Amino acid sequence: MIYLKSMPLSASKPTKVVVGMSGGVDSSVAAWMLKQQGYEVIGLFMKNWEDDDNDEYCSARQDWLDVVSVADMIGIDVEAVNFAAEYRERVFADFLREYAAGRTPNPDVLCNAEIKFKAFLDYAMSLGADAIATGHYARVRHEGGRVQLLKAVDASKDQSYFLHRLTQDQLAKVLFPLGEIPKTEVRKIAEEIGLHNARKKDSTGICFIGERPFREFLNRYLPRTPGPIKTPEGKTVGEHMGLAFFTLGQRKGIGLGGSQDGNGDAWYVARKDIASNTLYVAQGHEHHWLLANHLSAMDASWVDGVAPVPGKYSAKTRYRQTDSACEIDAGSEGPLSFELTFPEAQWAVTPGQSAVLYDGDICLGGGIISS
Repeated sequence: MIYLKSMPLSASKPTKVVVGMSGGVDSSVAAWMLKQQGYEVIGLFMKNWEDDDNDEYCSARQDWLDVVSVADMIGIDVEAVNFAAEYRERVFADFLREYAAGRTPNPDVLCNAEIKFKAFLDYAMSLGADAIATGHYARVRHEGGRVQLLKAVDASKDQSYFLHRLTQDQLAKVLFPLGEIPKTEVRKIAEEIGLHNARKKDSTGICFIGERPFREFLNRYLPRTPGPIKTPEGKTVGEHMGLAFFTLGQRKGIGLGGSQDGNGDAWYVARKDIASNTLYVAQGHEHHWLLANHLSAMDASWVDGVAPVPGKYSAKTRYRQTDSACEIDAGSEGPLSFELTFPEAQWAVTPGQSAVLYDGDICLGGGIISS
């Protein structure tokens, strides 16, 4: 039996919902579900990157064809809108600034806040929409006049980490049809209703980079600034091409072949010293330079609009990790800063990434790791 989660409809007429459709199975099934529930559904395909439309890694044309095919099959209107200028100004420029400063940003977090749930939301409202929907795996709950952002039922696909900067105004107008459904059920639905993209591979990586080699892409926009690679003891063991091309915890692509001290452990990027342009590497996954019980974060964004009270919560310091117990305190660098302390050391806490706070299944928000 196909799973349908009921959603509230207007008593007087079907509610108009604009669905962000990417050509993938998730957004396709989300659009179909809403149509089945009685909503007036319009599909919208967002084009956010156009620097290399003819590049072998660019799938925008095929994605658009998939969207049109799905829209025709489920019986909804669809249109395309170009947000490439907004994306370059609001997301990509920040992406380059962060990498140039030696940090490792997460542009998907900013893309959600600035493009998918701001530029897209504004455009949808101009079409007379009452709400927007996407294929994200997350949930919203309306309670006491406020909106909570919740983890998806399918913990392996939960995307609340990427959505933690959404505000009350944004979340109040959002539907996440897939939040209650496991990914296996989504593909099953797609096959049962005959969607041609039921087995289409999920997109991975940063939206404007796609499957291309990351370093090759970054080298187009940032200059190479070679410098020494050193061990924690200060021994020079190689030369790097630029700190921007490396991230903490990175193991592959460092350019160190073989062991330097005979123990055979793999090398990991452990620190980056911007002032001296030095890349520090350490051997062994559990080297103490790769472990931290504390972090500082800035540019905080809280779903409820106010910072959570100091106390015990859980947090993620990167997307693909389980929640870790922590305590939060106010930061020393202004009202948008905070400190997290972990009873168990966290691995490769990376400046530029997001530290996202949870109270059980409720995503409270988070900030950008500064140290």
